Amino acid sequence: MSSSQPFADHGPEPDTTSGEAVDGAGAASHTSGSAPDHRYLLDNARREAGERFTWLAELFDGVTRGHFDRLGVQAGWRCWEVGAGGTGIPEALATAVGPTGHVLATDINPTWLDPHAGYEVLRHDVVADPPPQPGTFDLVHARLVLVHVPDRARALATMVAALRPGGRLLVEDADTELQPLACLDEAGPAQQRANRLRRAVRELLTRRGADLRFGRTLPRALRAAGLVDVAAAGCFPVGGVACDRLEAATVRMVRAELLAAGLADDAEIDAHLAAVEAGELDLTLAPLISAWGRRPEQPEASDPR
Repeated sequence: MSSSQPFADHGPEPDTTSGEAVDGAGAASHTSGSAPDHRYLLDNARREAGERFTWLAELFDGVTRGHFDRLGVQAGWRCWEVGAGGTGIPEALATAVGPTGHVLATDINPTWLDPHAGYEVLRHDVVADPPPQPGTFDLVHARLVLVHVPDRARALATMVAALRPGGRLLVEDADTELQPLACLDEAGPAQQRANRLRRAVRELLTRRGADLRFGRTLPRALRAAGLVDVAAAGCFPVGGVACDRLEAATVRMVRAELLAAGLADDAEIDAHLAAVEAGELDLTLAPLISAWGRRPEQPEASDPR
């Protein structure tokens, strides 16, 4: 919802109000052994967030809609989009469920959502707040959210509690440890610089408490949350305008934090952004792992006779 991981896209900012105020002190305190700073690095309130949502939608909305089709989303369904960020997925769900269905889109900072676009908008923290309308949703979906949440098990439990018996949960998250490079083909200095900056942004995310190996754990996490019929798939794009634009927006967004932490300098960042703008790099992202499962049907009541 994605960054060096130009992913990290639209997750909630755990246990804080919206807003980003990272400085060198926060990074230094973490490296000296104290608890990580859990403020969300890629804050929705930042100007670049809207651009990031646009290119994340270009890259991944088709993948997500394919999983909706796989799970049988149809007219009349009740759906909850968790940490929605931008408008693409709530609008797609609203179209799929039609006027007889209902879509709730939540985010800790719903700035970029449109309450007049056929879905309900609610400010909600998936860790701190109880599930809205528990036990009523046919589908709950979160993309690039839980990787940034410190209490992921609690967030999953909240989402599962919102499902009706037989309802489906779809969770999609990045795994930057599976594929940590910005440029798979490290052919020269520009590609090497891109990969250094990708490592630097990953370091910032780690200092904020992100779990960069979380994607691979999703099937196990869904089973641990009580779901059945669990399965998963993965994908990642390589090259193209959307990867370039997402990278540029992400690097601009975290530039001050990279400088404050001493992980990059102005000249290096400027050279990288120029190479991206010139189309010199075949950029890629960490794999997006999509996992889904079903809440078991309630057992039939025993015959009192």
